[in-house]
Amino acid sequence: MNIREATLDDLIPMQNCNLHNLPENYMLKLYMYQALTWPQLSYVAEDERGRVVGYVLAKLDESSEEPHGHITSLAVMRTYRRLGIAEKLMIQSQNAMRDVFQCKYCSLHVRKSNRAALQLYRDSLQFSIQDIEKGYYADGEDAYACRKTLLQS
Repeated sequence: MNIREATLDDLIPMQNCNLHNLPENYMLKLYMYQALTWPQLSYVAEDERGRVVGYVLAKLDESSEEPHGHITSLAVMRTYRRLGIAEKLMIQSQNAMRDVFQCKYCSLHVRKSNRAALQLYRDSLQFSIQDIEKGYYADGEDAYACRKTLLQS
């Protein structure tokens, strides 16, 4: 398994991974915008044949008083789950947020019903739940707003 920085050539395979594995789907222009604006923050996992089997799409969120990293989307193909790929992708992106952009923290949203993702974020990656955002998702499901400190003040 190879984890590497995503390139423009990876955008369609990343979107394919998203469409096959997540209920929240994004238009290709979002992948393009984030890849061109913050190329250091998104990563892919490739299998031994060079196929994208997972990705993390991330950005710098400059809309708050304190700019910080934000995970837009994380997905791993079903047959490659429970191998630590999602954790490795997240760690690479968080390291880049801290080292390249000096982000003090990383934020993300997770569906309240997604117990596997919540376990990854809270238990393995040490994110904490900051709030519940009612009706965050298009289908009306609530989201946990989560955060992880990357740099101590």
